Amino acid sequence: MRILIAGAAGMLGRDLCTAFAGEEVVSVSRAELDITDAAAVFALVHKERPSLIINAAAFTNVDECETSIDDAYRVNAVGPRNLAAAAQETDAAIMHFSTDYVFAGDASQPQREYDPVGPVSIYGKSKLAGERLVQALCPRHYVIRTSWLYGLHGKNFVSTMLRLGGQTGMVRVVDDQLGSPTYTIDLAQAATQLAGKPYYGTYHLSNGGVCSWHQFARDIFAAAGMDVTVEAISSEMLSRKAKRPAYSVLDNQMWHLSGFTPLRSYKEALQDYMKDYKSQSGGTV
Repeated sequence: MRILIAGAAGMLGRDLCTAFAGEEVVSVSRAELDITDAAAVFALVHKERPSLIINAAAFTNVDECETSIDDAYRVNAVGPRNLAAAAQETDAAIMHFSTDYVFAGDASQPQREYDPVGPVSIYGKSKLAGERLVQALCPRHYVIRTSWLYGLHGKNFVSTMLRLGGQTGMVRVVDDQLGSPTYTIDLAQAATQLAGKPYYGTYHLSNGGVCSWHQFARDIFAAAGMDVTVEAISSEMLSRKAKRPAYSVLDNQMWHLSGFTPLRSYKEALQDYMKDYKSQSGGTV
């Protein structure tokens, strides 16, 4: 299979390149392909002729999206539109990664793929717009919503906690937001199971288990063997531009109905992340 991966230098993109290493992969970073440039996207897709386009590019700074609205929609909506249109024109499929932030966060049980959406931030709204454009323009689509991503190749909550905890010995973390942390390596490997199959549609895909950010921080320090005090605070105590969904747990219903193996628990994945993190940093946290 010939695969074009956009956003290949990002946290998820790098793990996707590794996961698909057995295929014929054309990987492009943001510097190599601006997905918001329609002419550049169409030129590259026509040149490379992939059978699958994977979009791992996104504007993910949730607070910055609130003030850089055009940029958020340009990257998270127009970019996916360009890739989906190019895929349709060249008879390719497209795999597009989205987010739990398309939901309002007022549910009391895990959200399924076809539950009503209602994003409360510009980030969530722009990602939902991207989903809808991909779905409308290319019938051969896999839209994958995931949650609370962390990995070895970019800034994320886990690496931030390890840094702050090591510096101060104490962190303050919200305890009124619930979700499912997801390791990018697990997500990328799962994507390889779906690629090339005719099971098109929308999927929720996250590691198993549910926690608050506060509990996740405690799990992180326990896995790292660090003695750090984790103080629980409310979201209102943080001065943030963007509102976050209070409950954005995903039910991976379509994944298991399609016969795929569920992703492991987030706690198990975190243990492997910590081993990989220590190996990458020379044995230290």
